[in-house]
Parts: sequence; C-alpha cells; structure tokens
Amino acid sequence: MTASSLKASVLLLCVLHLTYSLDVEAQSCQPSGKIEGRKPPPGQCNQENDSDCCVQGKFYTTYTCSPPVSTNTRAVLTLNSFQKGGDGGGPSECDNQYHSDDTPVVALSTGWFNRRSRCHKQIKINGNGQSVLALVVDECDSTMGCDGDHDYQPPCRNNIVDASKAVWKALGVPENDWGETDITWTDA
Repeated sequence: MTASSLKASVLLLCVLHLTYSLDVEAQSCQPSGKIEGRKPPPGQCNQENDSDCCVQGKFYTTYTCSPPVSTNTRAVLTLNSFQKGGDGGGPSECDNQYHSDDTPVVALSTGWFNRRSRCHKQIKINGNGQSVLALVVDECDSTMGCDGDHDYQPPCRNNIVDASKAVWKALGVPENDWGETDITWTDA
C-alpha cells in the first residue's frame, strides 16, 4: 500500500467515525439539568391516580428532549386526570380547557410535545394487544416541576404519554393495573 493510499484510508476512517458519532449523538436525549424538590404546602399536591408529590431536598432530573419519534416509539403510559380538580393541575396547554376523563386525550413529554406542534393532533397508542387514537391536549412538562403550576409533582420523564382513563379503558388494561405500562405510539 502506498503512503498516499494509506493516508486516504485513514482519512476516510476518521470521516466515517465522526459521521457515526454525530449520528448517534443526534439520536440520544441527555438530561438537561436537575431541580430540587420543595415540600408542597398542606393539601396542595393532588395524589389522585397515585401521583407523586415532590420531596423536600430530593433532586429531580429534567429534560428538554425526548427520544426520536418513529412508527413504533417506545414510551411509558401513565394515568392522568384532565378534569377540573384532577391531578393534571390546571387547564390543558393546547386549548386552556379541561377535558373529561371519558375522552381519549393525552399529554406528551416536553420533547414530543415539541412546542405545541402536536396540539390537537391524534396519536395512535399500542398496548396490551390493543390500539387507540388519542388527542394531544397537553404537555407533560419534563423541564419544570415541584411548584404550584405543576401541582407540586416532579417533572415528567422524557418518555411519557400521560393518558386519560378513556385511553386505559380502550386498551383493555384491567383497572387494578392502571398507573404505568409500556406502550408504543406514533403520529396518526
């Protein structure tokens, strides 16, 4: 092998390695920081649907991104009430309205919510051998939490589809198993 072909081969390997590294980095979602939990004032953390309340002094990971969306995006389905007085806190981010627990609606982690780009769009959720269409109406905030605006609940993880009872029912999940389950989803 000549010196020039060896140099070209090494250069090609370096370019391929750099391209692969950038591609892997673009597909990953790393934590963006941490926030310290504050103890909620008495009666200020709604624990409906087994929601967690922030713990004083505990640090919670925050994210500004979510894993890439595909035709089979892996996620964790959680239970949320979008009704007034429910554990979802205030009105939905997309329309400043509350929604019945009998309507298939969801909140997506911050990265998937993508600055409201999925507001009032349907996603298809697959789980428990069933599928359901649900309307995106809210953000499950992965960047903030542990304050009054977030019902003194920790920030959402970056892979959450927070769903109404109607979604859980449509997927045929027995009510005693509601809370968290692995699912896949895609834009409908």
